[in-house]
Amino acid sequence: RTRVRERARLRLREFDVGGRFSHLPLPKASVLLPLLVRGGTLHLLLTVRSMQLRRSPGEVCFPGGKSEAIDKDEIDTALREAKEEVGLQPEKVEVICRLVPGIDKMNHLVTPVVGFIEDTFQATPNPDEVSDVFVVPLEYFIKPLYYNTLPYKTSSGYVSRMHCFTYEDQEHKMSFMIWGLTAHFAVFLALVIFGKRPTFEVDYDLDNLISSAENNFMNLYASLCETKKSTL
Repeated sequence: RTRVRERARLRLREFDVGGRFSHLPLPKASVLLPLLVRGGTLHLLLTVRSMQLRRSPGEVCFPGGKSEAIDKDEIDTALREAKEEVGLQPEKVEVICRLVPGIDKMNHLVTPVVGFIEDTFQATPNPDEVSDVFVVPLEYFIKPLYYNTLPYKTSSGYVSRMHCFTYEDQEHKMSFMIWGLTAHFAVFLALVIFGKRPTFEVDYDLDNLISSAENNFMNLYASLCETKKSTL
């Protein structure tokens, strides 16, 4: 277990963007990508949004949400939200890095914060926000059983592909669909840690993963800025 964690830790630290994108003038949000080692392999913890929520009810996502005035930075936001949503105490998370952010459909700058948690963690979902919590082997995001892709055009006209995974969870006897920004972050995390080619196409130069991810993000951001300018 220690070796698996240490290898992942070293890979992730190479891809840490720190606060490099924090200055961008967009409303901020963060998600926590909680990694755990189970049966000698890395797993990722995910949640299902409560059906009572106004936005994206029933969708799979990572614990997270919008930045608040009390948050020092993106890491604070991710840890606070994880505590509120699934009862994960901040001191029980070994934060490793921040990865290249994404932009959600509300045009928030969303920073993925990666941290290790213990495999013994028992989630206590806040029913107002979370209806389910489950884990997926991280390798599923480069070698999935059920996968398809949708061409995706952002509101600013930026075209990319959207990954859609269907995961059959034996523990819950349920099927979960993981797509959108959540799938995008999970795929990138798996590419970073395993350094292997996935069984499907991705919009990255896999030989220059970090610069390619940053270029993709800056192109997306530039197209958003162009759209804002043209609507003024």
